[in-house]
Amino acid sequence: MLLDAAQSQLVLVDYQANLMPDIFEGPLVVGNAIRLGQLARLMEVPVWGTEENPSRLGANVAEVRVLCVQTLSKMHFSAVEEGLGEWLRPRPKVLSGNARSLPRHLQKPVTVAPERNSVVIAGCEAHVCLLQTTLDLLEDEFDVWVVTDACSSRTERNRDAAFDRLAGAGAELVTTEMVAFEWLRSAEHPAFKAALALIK
Repeated sequence: MLLDAAQSQLVLVDYQANLMPDIFEGPLVVGNAIRLGQLARLMEVPVWGTEENPSRLGANVAEVRVLCVQTLSKMHFSAVEEGLGEWLRPRPKVLSGNARSLPRHLQKPVTVAPERNSVVIAGCEAHVCLLQTTLDLLEDEFDVWVVTDACSSRTERNRDAAFDRLAGAGAELVTTEMVAFEWLRSAEHPAFKAALALIK
């Protein structure tokens, strides 16, 4: 199954200023997270961020934070425990007040955004917040794609153990370029040249 930009959302997990200096291959990981966010914006894919205990670990690095529609501050390791699922799959708004008493032709229609069930996710630390968030998203029946070259932990061993466990749980393991070219699908895509410039 290929990723479809129209059905995708991007979640960038905990690229926090006080954490990143200790992360294995940190600069490479942040660079790929920024690239993912830029690609998502180019192809109109919503981008969400999370920050673990920001009073201690700081905000996400500015280049990541600016790409996000919203950033969820959390204390649980799984962002789903703190409401990320509601952001990714919002409930339709219920009409309130006197709107229901109006004749049907005068009522405003309830617009439901098309469901985007494919969650592309990347972040730190891979074996803690990324892992727990992804496992909860899978349990909530999202299709989850973990971008391996935009994820890491303080140690390579912890990062790789997370990837093994996530693959076993049903997450798809991909790279930044795989996501980009699957979202594009064709060299005739209107965003192809701009996306290629970001990839190179």
